[in-house]
Amino acid sequence: MADLSLFSNEQIAALLSALPDPAFILTRSGRYAAIFGGTDSRYYHDGSGLIGKSIADVLNAEKAAWFQAQITIALASRGLHVVEYPLAADDVKGVGDTGPMETIWFEGRVQPLEYQVMGEDAVLWVASNITASKKLEALLRMQSETDALTGLANRRKLMNGLTEHFELFARYKTPTSVLIFDIDHFKGINDQYGHLAGDKAITTTAEICRYELRAADFPARLGGDEFVVLMPHTASAHAMTISERLRIKIAEGLQALGTLGSGATISGGLSEMTAGDTSYEEVLKRADDALYRAKRDGRNRIIRHEAD
Repeated sequence: MADLSLFSNEQIAALLSALPDPAFILTRSGRYAAIFGGTDSRYYHDGSGLIGKSIADVLNAEKAAWFQAQITIALASRGLHVVEYPLAADDVKGVGDTGPMETIWFEGRVQPLEYQVMGEDAVLWVASNITASKKLEALLRMQSETDALTGLANRRKLMNGLTEHFELFARYKTPTSVLIFDIDHFKGINDQYGHLAGDKAITTTAEICRYELRAADFPARLGGDEFVVLMPHTASAHAMTISERLRIKIAEGLQALGTLGSGATISGGLSEMTAGDTSYEEVLKRADDALYRAKRDGRNRIIRHEAD
């Protein structure tokens, strides 16, 4: 701990004013009693106008209530309380078009003070702009969940989606169907025309999935030339209609590639979540079994697994 007796009051005030991140003194009732620092002009505006105002004067009701709750939590804990929070232009009153065009993320370090300010318990709230790290975090998460070749969800993201929707089905019995399909004779495309041609067939298939499927549908590349489409709120009879349309459109798209796609088609298997299922793996296994039946029956078809 620094010996503050080595510094004059003026020096201490200058040190506090030089802090890159702003530090607010906020009372229990949500009043701005003082502000120090915030000199990093890349991230912060002059906040001196906040002194004397309440959080409710500055922020919309929902955001003000959240800040008030964090102050209460910090005072009750009697220790450091760390939170992350976004602030957008419409969160701040009177900002209008002069506010930030994008949401700004902050880390707040909220420390209760050992003395009262303006007759109330109070906290020191240090706000650090963490927008850049949040953007990087979001980018890394997207990359970890996105198939690099097609831009669709990858296997990891698919499994998370299947888990989430199976839990919703188990709770609410909302009909949910799963289609699994692959490109017929894909190995022949690779062998005859090369792997770049194979990649083109895969990316074309992905583009058609994005264009033809509904906004609620969840297409993913499982691996190789194999794709899965999760269809929430969709019973298998309706899902079959969607799957058949997708089969036709993909065949048209592949065949439009010319020699590469001449006669190219897909085969698929479709299954619906049922009350007897204990996990999404059972649904996926039934769809996979139906896909192999489609292959055995001559390809270029979707087979629906009928409930037992």
